[in-house]
Amino acid sequence: MGGRYAFLALATAQTFSLSGTRLSMIAIPWLVLTLTGDPVLTGAVAFAEMAPYVLAKALGGPLIDRIGPRRISLLGDLGSLAAIAMVPLLHASGVLSMPALIALVVVLGTLRGPADAAKQAMIPAVARAGGLSLERTTGVMGTIDRLAGMMGAALAGALVAALGAAPALVFTAITFGLSALTIALGLSGLSRNRREAREPAAGYGRQLREGFDFLRGDALLVSIAAMIAMTNLLDQAYGAVLVPVWAASSGQGVAVLGLVFAVFSGFSVLGSILAAAFGERLPRLPVYVGAFLMIGLPRYAVFAFDVPLEAVLAVLAVGGFSSGFINPIVSAVILERIPEHLIGRVSSLVTASAWALMPFGGLLGGALIAGVGLDATLLGFGLVYLAITLAPLTLKSFRGFSRRPGVVDG
Repeated sequence: MGGRYAFLALATAQTFSLSGTRLSMIAIPWLVLTLTGDPVLTGAVAFAEMAPYVLAKALGGPLIDRIGPRRISLLGDLGSLAAIAMVPLLHASGVLSMPALIALVVVLGTLRGPADAAKQAMIPAVARAGGLSLERTTGVMGTIDRLAGMMGAALAGALVAALGAAPALVFTAITFGLSALTIALGLSGLSRNRREAREPAAGYGRQLREGFDFLRGDALLVSIAAMIAMTNLLDQAYGAVLVPVWAASSGQGVAVLGLVFAVFSGFSVLGSILAAAFGERLPRLPVYVGAFLMIGLPRYAVFAFDVPLEAVLAVLAVGGFSSGFINPIVSAVILERIPEHLIGRVSSLVTASAWALMPFGGLLGGALIAGVGLDATLLGFGLVYLAITLAPLTLKSFRGFSRRPGVVDG
């Protein structure tokens, strides 16, 4: 199998998988809001998906290294297809209850965590096979992530408006199936690390401990995970509760909700393309901090104040473009610091740590809306986001952020 073909297959699978995930991230909260009108319950459903997602991602790393990322990704996509397909099936039968929906999103989160981590763990091997630099590869994959987000958001807005939230999830099931098919056919020749294959298999607990020990010993990885965990907490509340409640309470509707997310994701694609093309020449830390400044306070403030929709979309376009530079930089920094034989367990732990607070984002957002109102919650989150963004300029651990090693450890 050619290296470039393997890269294309992984990129295609990622596009399908993330498009479906993005569609469900809009359709499921909207389904809960339309059925109950309760922002707190909407946040609770988001928690029910994200908590097992983070836990399964953290604990699944040794399995990725032991079984292989391709198999984990394939099994996770197929299981996700079955879980998400049950939602429209039960809804069409008139027996979809909140407990049933919560149980299904728990299963979905448990499966998506290892599946997404496995795709990330395949990036270094695919980059080597294709003769591509790690930074260039993560840049292209970042573009794929953003493109998939735009497609999923735009599709969600159109499908939910036309068919309803539950029927729209049929398309999420289809995308998971297409992702599994692409992994099965396009990456069949991607083998696990040869060096690890010759070593006696360590116990699961020992492998997990090795991952934790490596992560704890790298101050930069810990700092990155901690910062992004805090911004992800706010972003989860923003996407799962705050903006859907704004769309519902302002009368904008689900079509505008999809447009809002699609504009942000669409312009992030442009940023990711430039990051892939020129990322190796850009100063990492200034770009990283500058991008976070553009997607923090402004993105929350425009929803807190009664500004025209055109102004909202303009701010989101600028923020989306800036955000396209973040993931390629962060992914390259993380992956180039991890030895190849630890890539599955350590990268899973880093990303799981960065997502650790996300399950609480929806709960926090829903509770604050109920307590102080939507506008105050949005503005408060934006100010906290600004403070978090400025932290890397003062922390010693971020001094190694811009250092590019000549050779990736492996």
